[in-house]
Amino acid sequence: MKTLPRMAVWGGFALLLALAPLLFTSSLAVTILTQIGIAIVACLSYNMLLGQGGMLSFGHAVYTGLGTYCAIHALNAVSRGALLIPVSLLPLVGGIGGMLFAVVLGYVTTRKSGTAFAMITLGVAELVFAMSLMFSEFFGGEAGVSGNRVTGQPMLGITFGPPVQVYYLVAIYTFVCVAAMYALTRTPLGRMLNAVRDNPERVEFVGYDPQRVRYFIFILAGFFAGISGGLGALTFEIATAEVVGPARSGGLLLFTFLGGATFFFGPILGGVLMVLAFALFSEFTKAWLLYLGLIFMFMVIYAPGGIASLIMMNVRVAAYGRLRRLWVSYLALFGTALVVLLGAAAMIEMVYHLQLNAALGNQLRFLGATLDAGSIDSWFGAAFVLATGIGMFELVRRHFKRQWDDIQVGIANDVQRQEAA
Repeated sequence: MKTLPRMAVWGGFALLLALAPLLFTSSLAVTILTQIGIAIVACLSYNMLLGQGGMLSFGHAVYTGLGTYCAIHALNAVSRGALLIPVSLLPLVGGIGGMLFAVVLGYVTTRKSGTAFAMITLGVAELVFAMSLMFSEFFGGEAGVSGNRVTGQPMLGITFGPPVQVYYLVAIYTFVCVAAMYALTRTPLGRMLNAVRDNPERVEFVGYDPQRVRYFIFILAGFFAGISGGLGALTFEIATAEVVGPARSGGLLLFTFLGGATFFFGPILGGVLMVLAFALFSEFTKAWLLYLGLIFMFMVIYAPGGIASLIMMNVRVAAYGRLRRLWVSYLALFGTALVVLLGAAAMIEMVYHLQLNAALGNQLRFLGATLDAGSIDSWFGAAFVLATGIGMFELVRRHFKRQWDDIQVGIANDVQRQEAA
């Protein structure tokens, strides 16, 4: 990427962060935007392990969560007058806390790679989660530890009481952390991390220790994860056992993968999707986790590179002027996939209604229509829509695959002609 386009991208990113609360002014929107910034930092820190280093971790929430606890304890110390630092610097306290815990736990964790590394991180995550309910002096037990971010002397009239002030603090940290993590990928250390991911034996041949590289990156990932946790402490003013729980680690893994772990901007997309799923999608249906699992399965089967890989593949096709040939196929794929989703969703909602709302009767509203979970007609209709959609989608998919393969052959021929010229 050349200097001018790079500056345009980063300038656009900064402008988007600055203008977002002016475009979405409601308190709910500002809260969601704040959570998106926190999630972006958390997903990018996790991708330092997964995407950049090939280290599948099942316990990254340990470092975001412990960063939250460190920041909330520091916030309470500021409130008591025992710690004389501005509230705006408390996320750095969370980052230092996450880094220190990564120094201790990462030394053991990174001595292995592959499946062994993943299992060790899972064990560490379960250990920390169990400790969060046992050592109430630090973790606060089931009630957690709460604080008040409106404390200390205001700086330039900023008290961090209004949510929009918290958002802009999160936005500043998000921009700086994203820029720092991107810069790391361009350094020799970042390149060596990619080499450890791809071929650790060759890294040893050239005189580097793969375990030391993994350990150092693990510490840096813990630092950025702790910053994310510190921002969460200021946003929610409470830290509970949930922040170090397995559900949080699983969410980071799932949405980083959905966004696209092989591209730097993939986890950014994943962070946005994670907040939207937890904050908005969960309000529409009780079966949202099931839908999320189905989407994850669909992406693993048809787009294992995540959303970012789909975007970049189409950018390549557009660069050679062939994207317009795919618009009709894309519309057909979207339409048939929507039919499949409608049929499956109708059956899922009827199952959930029978399990959770049976006392309200058999009828339920679904997208403006009335379904009867006790009638064979509704079940047959939903199954028919689902089967029809699957058949249509498969026909369209096969046609799209042939069309896509032809385009890739054409692009390869164009590249050969350019190289020959």
